[in-house]
Amino acid sequence: MKLDPATFVADPELLQALEEHSTHIVCAENRVLFQQGDEPTGLYVLRSGSATLTMTAHDGETILQTTVLPGALLGLPGFIGNQPYSLTAEAHKRSEVGFVNREDFSQMMLTHPSLSLKILAILAAEVRAARTALSES
Repeated sequence: MKLDPATFVADPELLQALEEHSTHIVCAENRVLFQQGDEPTGLYVLRSGSATLTMTAHDGETILQTTVLPGALLGLPGFIGNQPYSLTAEAHKRSEVGFVNREDFSQMMLTHPSLSLKILAILAAEVRAARTALSES
């Protein structure tokens, strides 16, 4: 199953706010940002390059894989829901990501509460894309 990469991309206002609250990471090599089942430590924003999101079944079979582009938010459902990440995210060589920890994200949401609707829109788009992909498989 493949998802539309645009599903994960945030609008410019949200990206700017996240940028102001993130730590910059340059990936010299392919780098696993988080693995499916890990407890969420933060939210990742793909600044440049690309990343692969993968979901595997209990038997190890890949059931979802998609490549995302700059502007994608990685780990949002697990981070917001404080549940284990449902996907594995690997940033490709020479990609740059921003990492936003829970404290900085909470501060951002307190100072910019209107951004919560933008976060909800991305979560809704992810759910919609997953349902569409399931119905087409």
